[in-house]
Amino acid sequence: MMKFYESTKRKGRIMTAREILSPGKTVAERKPARIIDADMPLIEVLPRLLDTPMREVGVSDRGVSLGVIDQTSMLEGLGKMIAARDDCSVVTVECRPEDYSASLLAHAVEDSDAHLVDMLTTPAEDGKIRVTLRVRHSDPTAAVHNLERYDFHVVDAHAAEGISSDAEIAVERLLSLQTLLNV
Repeated sequence: MMKFYESTKRKGRIMTAREILSPGKTVAERKPARIIDADMPLIEVLPRLLDTPMREVGVSDRGVSLGVIDQTSMLEGLGKMIAARDDCSVVTVECRPEDYSASLLAHAVEDSDAHLVDMLTTPAEDGKIRVTLRVRHSDPTAAVHNLERYDFHVVDAHAAEGISSDAEIAVERLLSLQTLLNV
């Protein structure tokens, strides 16, 4: 979780609205339905953007218009907040709100000798919380086992794409050896 927080920082502070202005769009020409403060954290900008009919918000700093944030610039800003990793598996768990603990989830993942890159919580059906974890390991099996051992209900798990598991590497090596022996 800390890596996610650290990746959102820019020069010692959390990424703000002023950092994701849409290039070439001004408040005067677009006339957005809502104006927000330039220092508003990105995570607070998103719901305001989604509440506007044109999916655009104006950004001002002490009454001075700075520009507009649209869906594209918001998506690019959120993309900068997520650490790019090709070696991460994705595991999704569901739990009741009273059972949710970010530190317990992190502990369960770390206990499987994997690193927790980041986590995202969203509401799920039946009042539960759905937590998506990015785990720095090509095979999420050990993390899934530990999460279940810690009484979290794992609803989905995907291995890292583009990275061969140890079993796949062993099969490839055996096939190569068999090819050489058959020559």
